[in-house]
Amino acid sequence: MIQDEYFSVHAGLTINVEPLDDNTACPDDEAFRLEIPPLFRVASECSELEESTERLLSNFGSDDSKALIGYLGAQNTKINLLLSYVLSQQDDPTIRFTTRTFGASRLSFISPTPLTLGRNARIKLFLNDPPAAIYCYGEIIDCQPYGNQSGDDSDNSCDKSNYEVHLRYTQLLESDRDLLIRAALHVQQKLLRERAQQRSDS
Repeated sequence: MIQDEYFSVHAGLTINVEPLDDNTACPDDEAFRLEIPPLFRVASECSELEESTERLLSNFGSDDSKALIGYLGAQNTKINLLLSYVLSQQDDPTIRFTTRTFGASRLSFISPTPLTLGRNARIKLFLNDPPAAIYCYGEIIDCQPYGNQSGDDSDNSCDKSNYEVHLRYTQLLESDRDLLIRAALHVQQKLLRERAQQRSDS
């Protein structure tokens, strides 16, 4: 599957984007794996364990197992809260942005300054569901003025105080790509449920 075949969803995730120098290349696969901060590895492994546990618990169906499932669910909630708090400490407010769209191949966000096409960037994504943080690299593939039209048709000008930037992942662990797929599916399912509820209410 080529990267662009992964779907994206409109949702706001907290991200850190640190553009590299114009001539700085992304690390190779081995250097990238060694560079990933330990906490990001732990977060990814915890999310994988949570998914495995959910599949295991789904096989329990007797009344005797309800108490065990409830207890394990409570413990999982506590761990997720703690993990979310620890991961939030990795968020750098000086390079913080919010995604407009994200998926397993790319993301977009609004920047107050334009970024050079082809420039590489170090990225951190902070997921809510499943709670996790992803460390990766991306390449700036598009940067367009973002804002309302000024209304003056003579020069077709627009408000250029912000820019919509699109990044394509260039270094991303496959396990983290799976996390992004799960997170995008969760957002999509939530939106579908909300639309179904709106239709039923109307």
